[in-house]
Amino acid sequence: MKIKNLDWSQVDLIIENALKEDIGEGDVTTDLLYPEDIRCNAIIQAKEEGIIAGLPIAERIFRKLNNDIQWVENKRDGESVAKGDILVKIHGSGKAILAGERVALNFIQRLSGIATLTSKFVKAVEGLSVKITDTRKTVPGLRILDKYAVRTGGGHNHRMGLFDGVLIKDNHLKLLGSITEAISRIKKMTGGRFHIEVETSRLEEVREALAAGADIIMLDNMSLNTMRKSVGMINGRALIEASGGITLRNVRRVAETGVNIISIGSLTHSPKALDISLYLV
Repeated sequence: MKIKNLDWSQVDLIIENALKEDIGEGDVTTDLLYPEDIRCNAIIQAKEEGIIAGLPIAERIFRKLNNDIQWVENKRDGESVAKGDILVKIHGSGKAILAGERVALNFIQRLSGIATLTSKFVKAVEGLSVKITDTRKTVPGLRILDKYAVRTGGGHNHRMGLFDGVLIKDNHLKLLGSITEAISRIKKMTGGRFHIEVETSRLEEVREALAAGADIIMLDNMSLNTMRKSVGMINGRALIEASGGITLRNVRRVAETGVNIISIGSLTHSPKALDISLYLV
């Protein structure tokens, strides 16, 4: 159940809130129909192809309801699955399995959807020296899981939040006025503790950010032609991130401009959940 770079204390809080939301004081239907000692077998099955993510979270959900659950995985997070594949076989408390079913599936379906979409973008730029990353456009309270799913799909994480990276955006500049002033102020106050990224939308802004010593320059919603000119202007003196309007149709053309990073909000703000079900057998 070990997952690299995932804080289980935070995950446990997410799980506990989800179970409280769905079960509350108890699963009245199951409690009324079955005795406490009823046991059963179940499977979790993929109903379409994709990349699986979230199985360890689902296992933890069932074990919080009954720690005697037997959990046998046929697939592991990050693996490809086909329609009809049995992902997990479960044996144990029937009441725990029925009570945890929806919460477990909600997590697996969402995280697998994110991993699947991410893997499509990663495959689309295969062979090019560029990283596919996420953004902060995640479900509130689920960021660590959404970003875990991006990594599971072969992508990379952008900053986790406002606390672990400097990104000077257009609204910051409206209150301050100048890219040069913003970078200078942050460098003086932090002593180089953070890499400084600046969002730009025009060549003039790229030129100013480069002259002021930005470490990363984001090319926001630029045309391909303007991106190419920006890459040529920067010429390796800063990392270059492309963002805004990136789709599976155009991501390879964006990558071919020579940018180092492509950040894609849709990975986490609008993935299609993977169709997965749990069946008693």
